Amino acid sequence: MSVFPVTGAKRIVGAALRRRLMGTLIGSMVLVMALPAAARAETILIMGDSLSAAYGIEPSAGWVNLLKQRLDDEHQVINASISGETTSGGAARLPDILDQHDPDIVLIELGGNDGLRGLSPQQMQVNLAKMVERSEDNGAQVLLLGIEVPPNYGASYASAFRGVFSQLAEEYEIPLLPFLLEGVDLSTMLQDDGIHPTAEAQPIILDNVWTLLAPMLDAEDQAD
Repeated sequence: MSVFPVTGAKRIVGAALRRRLMGTLIGSMVLVMALPAAARAETILIMGDSLSAAYGIEPSAGWVNLLKQRLDDEHQVINASISGETTSGGAARLPDILDQHDPDIVLIELGGNDGLRGLSPQQMQVNLAKMVERSEDNGAQVLLLGIEVPPNYGASYASAFRGVFSQLAEEYEIPLLPFLLEGVDLSTMLQDDGIHPTAEAQPIILDNVWTLLAPMLDAEDQAD
């Protein structure tokens, strides 16, 4: 004979079951909260010209692809570089690319085609400044990759051109690689056009970039 009426027994059993389920749910939530959060892969965006677009060589041999290999799956690398790109074109394209990829780090490697066309260094600086500001407004760190013009452009123009990168780095307090091709043997590691580096030069370019990019990645990891 039951001590409780049948309906009362059902209510008691139901309440006990609910308490047990609630305890299980709370325990599961605590366990999930205690698990370490998965590390978020930073997105690296490269806005460059033919020097970053692997012009004249196999795409797999380009320094940007070598960077992807070095990072493995730890970071996403977006190469938005276009051969022939100028700072004006890069500044125009950047907003949509930022909206699409929301990068954590933006590498700006532009200016070489401005120089080869003898365009105004002052306007180049305005364009690059827009790109730096737009990237930072989007929450990204910026790494500026500088380049030099050939000596036949004259000392005055070369000095003004070079000064654009250093002035931007100082004004916005961003890291600068003064010369992307530092350490590249320009007598043996350029293609027949005398402008674009060969596949042999690409690991050297990557190492140049890596010296400044690696600390930025470490900072991002610590921030996460």
